[in-house]
Amino acid sequence: MTQKLEELFNLPPRENPDATAEEAEAVIEENREMIYAVDDAIDKIDAALPFVNDLDRSDKELDELSDLAKEKFQDLIDLGMNVEARFSGHILATAGTLLGHAITAKQAKLDKKLRMIDLQLKKARLDQQAQKNDGEKLVDAEDGKAVVIDRNELLAQLLNKKS
Repeated sequence: MTQKLEELFNLPPRENPDATAEEAEAVIEENREMIYAVDDAIDKIDAALPFVNDLDRSDKELDELSDLAKEKFQDLIDLGMNVEARFSGHILATAGTLLGHAITAKQAKLDKKLRMIDLQLKKARLDQQAQKNDGEKLVDAEDGKAVVIDRNELLAQLLNKKS
């Protein structure tokens, strides 16, 4: 970090401005135990917190709201087609609003599912990185061999396997 950045962000000056990469690695190794301890404490807190159990119930409620809005939309469309033209505009606008609410309910449900999937993927990635950092061999990873061949060789091999 330069002195200008320190002044700009109002940071205290660095203790050792000429630190080498080995010294930085040593500091990281010293703090690694503390990081693992904090991580373990966070895991204990997560285990102590109650799990969210009403996810399915909220999905059902959003489905019910969406179905009700679609049903009432259809009722209002039928009513709007059977009344005088001067009254039908307001009724059809209300029907459009109900259809918007049905779409919003479905969209909220999909957004919630996508957020859950995103969180699961992030957790899996963090777990995988933690396993790599601990020096453990990944269970899911497979060692394989690769061969570079051209398209014609590949087709010939595939045709030979079929016959």
